[in-house]
Amino acid sequence: MDENGSLYVVDNRKHEVRWHKIGETKGTVVAGGNGLEDCLNQLSKPRYVFVDRDHSVYVSDSGNHRVIIWGKDAKQGIVVTGRQGQWNSVTQLSGPNGVVINQLGTVCVVDTGNRRIMCWPKGAT
Repeated sequence: MDENGSLYVVDNRKHEVRWHKIGETKGTVVAGGNGLEDCLNQLSKPRYVFVDRDHSVYVSDSGNHRVIIWGKDAKQGIVVTGRQGQWNSVTQLSGPNGVVINQLGTVCVVDTGNRRIMCWPKGAT
């Protein structure tokens, strides 16, 4: 939920995130919704979402083993962390779930398959 009371809903079956204004039932797709794959405009088994003050949507894209950010009105996302394939190195994730970003811009992810929590400071590569 954002500061305006709008709700962001992850639909794991449709591989998308929808934004619902107060009183709205259908919502608007703000991430994914273009089928199940690993392209930057697609999601695979999204699990959790975090929305920052700029209304950028961070999605734990579990099936693609990555966290991807969609800026407001973006047509595709940008990979924040993780990459193709599941591994246990510090740059790869395995079935990421929860994702949060603190006030300093640090991204923290529950890396379920590797049984760890990973955090990256803002600007880390």
